[in-house]
Amino acid sequence: MTPPVFLNQLGLVCAMGTGKREVTQALFGDRPTGVAPSVDFAERTLHVGHVTAPLADTSGLPVPLRSRNNALLLTALEELRPAVDAALQRYGPERVAIVLGTSTSGIGESQDAIAAHVATGQLPAHFDVRQQELGSPALALNHVLGVSGPSHVISTACSSSAKALASAARLLRAGVADAVITGGADSLCRFTVAGFTSLDSVSEARCNPMSVNRRGINIGEAAALFLMTREPGPVRLEGWGESSDAHHLSAPEPGGRGALAAMKAALERAGLAPSDVDYVNLHGTATPHNDAMESRAVQALLGEGVPCSSTKPLTGHTLGAAGALEAALCWLTLTDNPRGVLPPHWWDGEPDPSLPALSLVKPGQSLGRPLRHVLSNSFAFGGSNAALILGSA
Repeated sequence: MTPPVFLNQLGLVCAMGTGKREVTQALFGDRPTGVAPSVDFAERTLHVGHVTAPLADTSGLPVPLRSRNNALLLTALEELRPAVDAALQRYGPERVAIVLGTSTSGIGESQDAIAAHVATGQLPAHFDVRQQELGSPALALNHVLGVSGPSHVISTACSSSAKALASAARLLRAGVADAVITGGADSLCRFTVAGFTSLDSVSEARCNPMSVNRRGINIGEAAALFLMTREPGPVRLEGWGESSDAHHLSAPEPGGRGALAAMKAALERAGLAPSDVDYVNLHGTATPHNDAMESRAVQALLGEGVPCSSTKPLTGHTLGAAGALEAALCWLTLTDNPRGVLPPHWWDGEPDPSLPALSLVKPGQSLGRPLRHVLSNSFAFGGSNAALILGSA
């Protein structure tokens, strides 16, 4: 029998707050928070999911590992550090692995350094081009924790950290590791915002998923980390599914076939029927193509009755961190929630008649019982799709 894997501990930071308590209060609050207007990342005011709380100090890291991205990561680590230290003591550093997802890594530091070079003719003394390497987040945690087990970073755009959780589970099930620190981090910078703006994918206002008036995404930043083991914990990673559309560099396959394949694979691996799913955390970017594709795939698999919401109006689209962050929000929904209160879908309430109808969660809506199984979707550029099933243990 394949051993189950558990998400034992969680640490996170995002635009809604730092730590489980702050984020839970904002997630289930009676008004949308988190995403807010900013002039820091573009030549105009845009709504973004900016973390304004103090972040962990990175001065103890070697210069090549100092970045805002790693500061977010170390901030998330603080909340689960005691559990990680206990795992290292119990299993030994060689039996603890690190699997993370990111898409920006330290590109913001390179952006600032290039701007300084243009202005002064010199690169800043604190800059090192290795800060933008995609493996930097894993190296940073290795440096801080002394982990010597397998360690790697996945970068498949917006599915990165969902795929990291799946990879972590495979390491545990294969017996390669006894504990895995897994999740992801991505940081805001002008470079990323400009890239999505060039695709006409960015909304100036708070994003409006599934609405006829949707105009695109809000870029955000976050870090979310789990300690995953085979030891029983509050939440199980019950299943995952991955697929590739091979359709277009930036547009999803319109019929949602790749998304549907990933969700079906996750259910099959979990041994569940579609009717077992209590809630779906949609990828829900509020772009015309993504929402159309995802609504078709979700309705085809689950019908119209299952409660669904996109949490991106609260966090922004945190790109490579989105899969881990939204799994973290599902983790919070599955734990200490006896009434089964659901994350609201914040939008203008004006459905797009061209989209299949979904049961979008209203503020304060609950199941009246604890949730048992939830589905979290992550769909990326290049048609990289990942779906996770989390269940109450």
